[in-house]
Amino acid sequence: MNQETIAAIATAPGRGGVGVIRVSGSNLLPFAFALSGKTPKPRYATLADFKAADGSTVDSGILLFFPGPHSFTGEDVLELQGHGGPVVMQLLLARCLDLGARLAEPGEFSRRAFLNGKMDLAQAEAVADLIDAATASAARSAVRSLQGEFSRAIGTLNEELINLRMLVEATLDFPEEDIDFLQAADAFGRLDRLQAQLAATFDRAGQGKLLQSGLHVVLAGQPNVGKSSLLNRLAGDDLAIVTPIAGTTRDALRSTIQIEGIPLHIIDTAGLRQTDDLVEKIGIERSWQEIERADVVLLLVEANCGLSTVDREILEKMPPHLQRIVVYNKIDLADRQPERHEEDDGIAISLSARDGKGVDLLRGELLRIAGWHQTEDVFIARERHLRALAQAQEHLLTAGILARHPCPALDLFAEELRLTQQALGEITGEFTADDLLGVIFSRFCIGK
Repeated sequence: MNQETIAAIATAPGRGGVGVIRVSGSNLLPFAFALSGKTPKPRYATLADFKAADGSTVDSGILLFFPGPHSFTGEDVLELQGHGGPVVMQLLLARCLDLGARLAEPGEFSRRAFLNGKMDLAQAEAVADLIDAATASAARSAVRSLQGEFSRAIGTLNEELINLRMLVEATLDFPEEDIDFLQAADAFGRLDRLQAQLAATFDRAGQGKLLQSGLHVVLAGQPNVGKSSLLNRLAGDDLAIVTPIAGTTRDALRSTIQIEGIPLHIIDTAGLRQTDDLVEKIGIERSWQEIERADVVLLLVEANCGLSTVDREILEKMPPHLQRIVVYNKIDLADRQPERHEEDDGIAISLSARDGKGVDLLRGELLRIAGWHQTEDVFIARERHLRALAQAQEHLLTAGILARHPCPALDLFAEELRLTQQALGEITGEFTADDLLGVIFSRFCIGK
């Protein structure tokens, strides 16, 4: 691979007590000497003055040297720990570039670690997921993936697939033998166990995807039904202005909350109604745009009025695939108790956003829609992982159908097993196109 020396600031922008610059390449000891006048001992903190080209001191700090291949990227790595001022960091980075390094692209350190076999693709992605984790549960799950738990689950599936493929290939290669290889080796039992293991892995990955991306929930309805009050109740803060004046909310308000570690991105929208107010019209158009992108829509209505003709028109206008919950708000004014019930239009929750009664029922329903169930062994996953696992399940299901046919087509059975393994290999990067790698690592932060 390209052995160009790369450098980047690895700490967040802004001022801090310590700032870190990371350098990766080949044979970096001369680079370190030119920068500091010292030859650092591997894996020891060396106190050094970082020098400019004219010999003046740019900064004083700690120099660390990690020789390849025993480093994060698999190459020689230098870490310069200086004072965390933005000007100082830029001056020190400029000196590294003067010495022959180039500015690293987003995610290039992690990409080199992947290409040098220091981690697989699922682990590399977990680095970014750990940095971006919005909840403690998401961070713990990202650490599991970073430590290889997701990859080991995929590896176990691959080993079982390889063993099963060997049996099938043996049957294809020696059709004249009297021994039925598949039956003697319990091939169908192996296939059943593989399907069960794959389903369990898909479930764990699906829970991890929820921890990573969460659920986008839109509050919709006519003016003055309590959307902003419910947003404030769910967020535990006065984020939205609440008044009895129709049209108070003119634009979407957003807040992210946690329910059992799942991030819920709550969006309060403008009241849906006919209006001549130009600004309010724009807000209503944006409300419908948010509804189109939502995972779940909460249609709020007043408990003492019920679903009106306008409310039913709003429901009919929503995308048919969209999950919807009708929320009967203001039960405190209608002398009703909080409850969850089913109606012709779907699930309904009766609650009071003002005093909080029934809000826990809503939280539980959102978790149910998300498909969340509490488990301790979740690993973080992305949409592409779920697609690959779903594809593997489809191929494995087809393989089972072919194998159990009265006249089994073992060559097609073997091909479906191969395609199953290929789909799983896309997760860890065993079978991954270069353009996909470019997309994945371009979303990392610079310096990682």
